[in-house]
Amino acid sequence: MQGFWKIWMLVWCWGVLLFGVVLALAVVPGANGAMGFILATMGSDPALASLMDQPAMQFAVGLQGALTIGWALTVLGVVRFGGEGNAQLWLSVTIAVLAWSVIDSVISIMTGFALNAVSNTLLTVGYLVPVLCSGAVRLRAPAEGTA
Repeated sequence: MQGFWKIWMLVWCWGVLLFGVVLALAVVPGANGAMGFILATMGSDPALASLMDQPAMQFAVGLQGALTIGWALTVLGVVRFGGEGNAQLWLSVTIAVLAWSVIDSVISIMTGFALNAVSNTLLTVGYLVPVLCSGAVRLRAPAEGTA
């Protein structure tokens, strides 16, 4: 992946990383207001923001932040150091992104946070566009004798 598509992916990775930091800050009293706002917005109920006052919720969301940061840094490493010309590596990462997106979205819808499924879809499309347009992942095998 090179040029415009690589820059797109780098911006995507840093955006995901920043969101992971927001999630991780859920454990810091006084710094979890952003997460309370996001929770209330995703659940369409302002009262949901108060859930961020509960230690169990802070723990769960904070852990999601750690996972999201790790996920962003993993994809960032692929973009920067391992992904150039490695379609199998990109395919593996793409399968992981799609698995996350589907599972997370189904859980979001089942628990009344359907707006999160919309943001998941936007994030997934933001990932897929450069990966597919750059040729990092091919939807079909190259013709015999070509790479």
